[in-house]
Amino acid sequence: MPIPIDRLDVIRADCRRLVTKRSLMAAGAAVVPVPGVDMVADVGLLASLLPDISQRFGLDAKQVARLEPHVAERVFVIASSMGNTVIGRMVTKRLVTALLRRVATRVAAASVAKYVPVVGSGIAAGISFGAMKLVGNAHIEDCYRIARDLP
Repeated sequence: MPIPIDRLDVIRADCRRLVTKRSLMAAGAAVVPVPGVDMVADVGLLASLLPDISQRFGLDAKQVARLEPHVAERVFVIASSMGNTVIGRMVTKRLVTALLRRVATRVAAASVAKYVPVVGSGIAAGISFGAMKLVGNAHIEDCYRIARDLP
């Protein structure tokens, strides 16, 4: 069932606020000077964030499975043409790890930055915040476009 455009705009704004909150949590985890803590936190945060965003747009795995077959197929075709492997699918830690590889340079820079005295943790937090925002907001826009174009 299509969602009216004005409702989609509200959902998108709510999701952007959610992404900002989760990005702040990722930044907080990046400040911890223990190697790997930020990566574990990022995977956990994204593993819950991405399905939540999809669900709000009516595009999580269960919701897409209930669509008419030709509509569900269209969702998958549009999502794959965008390079989105999350929409309409179960989100696993393996899938989230693959997504984080797309922003691997930033993640690696954040890990290295932790070892710079005093300012390193701040740099790592900023990079982690940016990476989480990038992945989350890109997913929001993909969901928005698909939900807007559904019959």
